[in-house]
Amino acid sequence: MKDLNQQLQALKVIPVIAIKDAAKAVKLAQVLIENGLPCAEVTFRTAEAAQAIQNMREAYPEMLIGAGTVLTSEQVDQAIEAGVDFIVSPGFNPTTVKYCQQRGVTIVPGINNPSLVEQAMEMGLRTLKFFPAEPSGGAAMLKALSAVYPVNFMPTGGVNPENVKDYLAIPSVLACGGTWMVPNNLIDEERWDELAQLISEVAAIIG
Repeated sequence: MKDLNQQLQALKVIPVIAIKDAAKAVKLAQVLIENGLPCAEVTFRTAEAAQAIQNMREAYPEMLIGAGTVLTSEQVDQAIEAGVDFIVSPGFNPTTVKYCQQRGVTIVPGINNPSLVEQAMEMGLRTLKFFPAEPSGGAAMLKALSAVYPVNFMPTGGVNPENVKDYLAIPSVLACGGTWMVPNNLIDEERWDELAQLISEVAAIIG
């Protein structure tokens, strides 16, 4: 079994999803898998997140599934119970990090400056989310951080088809998180063919 870093590096792009109706989660997972991105970061921005994760996990046990926008210990518990492989948070909250470590689940917390990188390293973390990537200086900022810190990054926030290769070209970047291939309106309206087209285009870009 590959560890999380190896899986992220192999996938290169992680679709970041806000799903309003958990009943659509299994079909969405099927479209992701069939079009070359067998992974999802389901964000806790909606009330249906935990159920959506559980539905995906039961239907596709081998799929790589993360829980995103995790802000509290309660959400960590919900995510673990639903069957996630890893946790992602938008910022660096030592309380949440410690709780994930106590529960034995990998957390990839968000950072966007040197001080936060060092705080994360102090807690034993070596894989971090760079968020929000573009507003925080983009690939240039990430190259500067990579030059001094022996950590891996998952940039998210403003990553798109035009710049994703710039990020992936940085040796410390394992994968990029992105929403552009899983827009909310297409999920809400069950426009699966259009989603499939967007997802397959991403797979072609990074292939």
